[in-house]
Amino acid sequence: MLPAALALIMFGLGLSLTPRDFANVATRPKAVVIALVAQVLLLPAACFGLVVLFDLEPLLAVGMMLLAASPGGTTANLYSHLFGGDVALNVTLTAVNSVLAAFTLPVVVNLSLAHFVGDGQDIGLQADKVVQVFAIVLVPVAIGMLVRRFAMAFADRMDKPVRILSAVVLAVVIIGAIVQERERIGGYIAAVGLVALLFSAISLTVGYWLPRLFRVERRQAIASGMEIGIHNSTLAITIALSPSLLGNSTMAVPPAVYGVLMFGTTLVFGYLVRRRRDITEADEPLTADT
Repeated sequence: MLPAALALIMFGLGLSLTPRDFANVATRPKAVVIALVAQVLLLPAACFGLVVLFDLEPLLAVGMMLLAASPGGTTANLYSHLFGGDVALNVTLTAVNSVLAAFTLPVVVNLSLAHFVGDGQDIGLQADKVVQVFAIVLVPVAIGMLVRRFAMAFADRMDKPVRILSAVVLAVVIIGAIVQERERIGGYIAAVGLVALLFSAISLTVGYWLPRLFRVERRQAIASGMEIGIHNSTLAITIALSPSLLGNSTMAVPPAVYGVLMFGTTLVFGYLVRRRRDITEADEPLTADT
């Protein structure tokens, strides 16, 4: 049922997207390019450094890399709205990342398996499985976009129920992954909890400060921080657990642990960037306009 549940979530994502969201890349080229570079290159590299530094066991290391290769999702839009980000940029990044991940995620996973596990294991995302990932990620999004194109009122009505359902599905998936590994979960949390926490903090920090270094305005930097910093743990868990894909419950543990911890780190991050903005605005001198 996991692929079906994820397909429903991705369909809900598609209900919020239009072709214009992809076209908007041209209106925000700097912010979009910087965010995509962080998503595709910097975060997998940072995650690789963490798993090597903490010497994670091979399957947990692959699970962390799977998480790092997963795109953002609709949760980023909500957090961006709460903390003053450019939600339109979030929607654009979500649209582009959803397409990009269908190609980049299998590459990262296969390279990670080759490095950490070796060639002797009968697991991986070969050509047929890559097609399945592509279908799980993109086809439901495309269907959702078509529904919005021809039934916009229905798409608007379904937006809130689908968001609630997504949160419920995420909770059920995380609980299921933990229950499946309940006999070893204590050791797994001890092994991967700090790595997941650090990776969440690094993702949020890179997502915000890299655009700021290139003079991207603050609202767009907040949006980038949320989009790049909140990884789609449901997608990662689904790929790890699905028998037709990786079919390995150990690989699902890092994204499950991350899925719990990232809510706390994201709230702290949002408070800090919001507070920084308030302080900056308070320090600005009064002008005739103000």
